[in-house]
Amino acid sequence: MMTISMTKGTGIVTSVPSDSPDDYAALMDLKNKEALRQKYGIKDEHVLPFNPVPIINIPEFGDLSAVHMYDTLKIKSQNEKDKLKEAKDKVYLKGFYEGKMLVGICKGELVEKAKPKVKQHLLDEKLAVPYYEPEGEVISRTGDTCIVASCYQWFMNYGEESWKEFVREHLLSDQFNAYTDKTQREFDLIIDWL
Repeated sequence: MMTISMTKGTGIVTSVPSDSPDDYAALMDLKNKEALRQKYGIKDEHVLPFNPVPIINIPEFGDLSAVHMYDTLKIKSQNEKDKLKEAKDKVYLKGFYEGKMLVGICKGELVEKAKPKVKQHLLDEKLAVPYYEPEGEVISRTGDTCIVASCYQWFMNYGEESWKEFVREHLLSDQFNAYTDKTQREFDLIIDWL
């Protein structure tokens, strides 16, 4: 798939050609273009026998919404970014609010209701873990490209008064030495500013 950034996150994504126009266009490019398969070292048996599997029914678009929009908009390849954006916007919006699951633990339920249930089921069964990644490339102050991973995240609410009071007490304790009165005052100001 040409739109995947290999420099962001893992570079690995799930392909859902039944309901993602981008994924279906990539699948069709690989099926129809032997030179593309050869360029990336993809064997025929990795692509040719596979077709989208219906997982969501969307009113007006059917069980294979990506295929429907691909054909309706006469998309020819994954290079047709404007048409694919239009297809994606229509499919994702309608699919989320009106689509019904055809398979799985939430079969028959609206996607909007099923999504959090499936997520919780995967977490409960230890089949998934929370994963976060930055929206774009992360560059350090030195200009180096950073590799960012988050296995566990926690955040401090710097505006919380109990935290500020705890820090103020520490700044006045014998365990803290600011070395100069000016630095001590700056710490006090910064705590109020945070």
